[in-house]
Amino acid sequence: MQLFLVRHAIAVPSAPERPDAARPLTAEGRERFARAVRGGKALGWRFDRLYHSPLVRAVQTAELLQPLLTGPCVALPDLARAPDEEMLAHIEGTRVALVGHEPHLGALLAWLVTGDASRGERYCFKKGGVAQVTGAPRPGAMTLVGFYAPKVLRQLGAR
Repeated sequence: MQLFLVRHAIAVPSAPERPDAARPLTAEGRERFARAVRGGKALGWRFDRLYHSPLVRAVQTAELLQPLLTGPCVALPDLARAPDEEMLAHIEGTRVALVGHEPHLGALLAWLVTGDASRGERYCFKKGGVAQVTGAPRPGAMTLVGFYAPKVLRQLGAR
């Protein structure tokens, strides 16, 4: 399996009057991530499935990834919390994108690559950043292929 872990794009800041789950992307976040998606396209990325957290900012980020998607886009509540075996049991496909949040994506990446989710702080995703791993979707069984900063993806998309 080719698995792409994607942190949501830039969202409006937290505020007492706005629940965290309802925070949308900013206009700048949308524009920057759309350019990053063009970079992914330049790298030949295509997804046969896309799973996203149900939080608004992840849903909106998943919508921006539609040009790279050939199959279903599915909300997966597990992506809004720490990774576990149940999350992995829901993931199907051969080229799959998961859109989620920090610190959970860092923990998921560490868990898949090293078998130890507590090492997640070593894998800090910038907003709009992407990690690409390959292998069997099990703890410690995947190999990190690339860890892409959003700025690099935007530069690739501008070519």
